[in-house]
Amino acid sequence: MRRRLLTGLLVAAGMLPALLSCTSRRAPEPPAPKIPVILNETLTNELSDTSDLRGLDAAVSRYLRNNHIHGASLAIMRRDSLVYAKGYGEVDKGVPAGPETLYRMASVSKLVTAAGIMVLVDRGSLSLDDKVFGPEGILKEYNDSYRDRRYERITVEHLLRHEGGFSSRVPDPMFSTRDLMQQHGWALPPTPDILLKAVLRQNLTYVPGTTPQYSNLGYLILTLVIEKVTGRPYEEWMQENVLLPAGCHEFRLARNFYEGRYPHETRYYLPSNEIAVPCYDNSGQLVERCYGGNDIHGLYGAGAWVASVPELMRFVASIDGRDEVPDIISFDRVTDMTTWFDDQTYSLGWNDTKESGEWTRTGSFSGTSALVKYYPDGECWIMILNTSTYRGNRQSSQTGLLFHDLRRDYSRRLPRRDFFFAPVPE
Repeated sequence: MRRRLLTGLLVAAGMLPALLSCTSRRAPEPPAPKIPVILNETLTNELSDTSDLRGLDAAVSRYLRNNHIHGASLAIMRRDSLVYAKGYGEVDKGVPAGPETLYRMASVSKLVTAAGIMVLVDRGSLSLDDKVFGPEGILKEYNDSYRDRRYERITVEHLLRHEGGFSSRVPDPMFSTRDLMQQHGWALPPTPDILLKAVLRQNLTYVPGTTPQYSNLGYLILTLVIEKVTGRPYEEWMQENVLLPAGCHEFRLARNFYEGRYPHETRYYLPSNEIAVPCYDNSGQLVERCYGGNDIHGLYGAGAWVASVPELMRFVASIDGRDEVPDIISFDRVTDMTTWFDDQTYSLGWNDTKESGEWTRTGSFSGTSALVKYYPDGECWIMILNTSTYRGNRQSSQTGLLFHDLRRDYSRRLPRRDFFFAPVPE
């Protein structure tokens, strides 16, 4: 009533139009739109050099030196803003590491594949409850390959959670290419299709959905699910529908040999006492384990992605449920990926998502150790190393301890900036 009376008086006095005009003139200009940049073309080590973080630089360099690591890259994000991105050491003889350096990320690739599945769920192309095999299964063309009918209980979610019924106590078929070639008399390394048909002849060890057992094979099957649902090659569809929308321009599937590395890709190193091993392709050639000991390209969605650490961080920012960087999946799908159940249950794509809100994803094989740590306060730290150590996959635990110490000492000193976007003109 009071508002209507005041408005009537202002209209009668001829003052309302003037007041509205005055209000309009004082309205602030809308903020300039943020312009995303191509990270691998814009970032340099020098951009992250600040006097407040010299101690951080020294600690990372000391960590590499103490662990005999040739090179690494580190990126730090705070509330979806990339505030730090830098390379350390060498990525080849005389070539320093930088933010643009590409690295194999090993099983961090599973996080990428899981996000691809979530994009398809958001589009209504599949459901987490969909059966993978059986009469109504996504991959029903493989139904003649198995006798164990328990395969028909496997769902998409079972594979994402490593609950497909496969055992981690038997040789991993994804890292047994040479043995499988000899066993089956194959002249060439198996395609995913041939490999899966061979594996399906064996009975499952567990009832699907009952026993968590880490499985690279499960994520290879998810690769085939993506290809079947989309009708496109996995790498091509993921780049166009997941990675480019996330602002990631240089994600590629790894190549096996040093001669085939991508521009700006690091060289991978082994401990000095590592001996040569037979090549995965059964050729009889002896090779460095990181260059032909295993069919890295053949891991596909289970472990084959290559990227720079800043672009990997941009991808994480696109699936974290925060508003500052637009997500490529819905908030419901973010919740699906990060909900904690218990200490025995794997999260979807992530290794572990704790009740506290801390999320972890690791990756490790010859020449590579990767760690993604997303903290409840909105900080995310990612480091990838280009060198194997005697600790093997336990090296990521040491990197986690390094993150803990650096966060304690330097989180408050991190600058307010965002390398994800071009600076807004003054």
